[in-house]
Amino acid sequence: MLALASDHGGFELKQAVKQYLDQKGIAYTDFGCHDGEACDYPDMAEAACQAVAGKTCERALLFCGTGIGISMAANKIPGIRAAACSDSYSARMTRAHNDANALCMGGRVVGPGLAIELVEAFLTTEFEGGRHSRRVDKLSQLEKR
Repeated sequence: MLALASDHGGFELKQAVKQYLDQKGIAYTDFGCHDGEACDYPDMAEAACQAVAGKTCERALLFCGTGIGISMAANKIPGIRAAACSDSYSARMTRAHNDANALCMGGRVVGPGLAIELVEAFLTTEFEGGRHSRRVDKLSQLEKR
């Protein structure tokens, strides 16, 4: 199960990604926004990321105008490793090396076709573990300071 969320700047891109997920039969919960009206990305990120941190959802797909603001908000939630990506290499590597559990994209930066490529890369890439586990563990330790 995926957690989805957007502010008004990422609403249209989220809608396009939802169509793709529906076609692929990938389950998700949409934590908002639901109508494209102005709202604040920290509120949207918190709702979706709490579901990931609480293990109700496995990963999150988050959207705002640039992908940056919502990634900053997401990374304030303990247990979340969010990455704003606009290329498929970064989307793969953030899973493989950083064990990211939230992919953030900007509706004013990434078009629907590229967004689907990023989502595919993010969802199909597994964490490599090994030497990367030590680094991810250190990220978790930073949350406890």
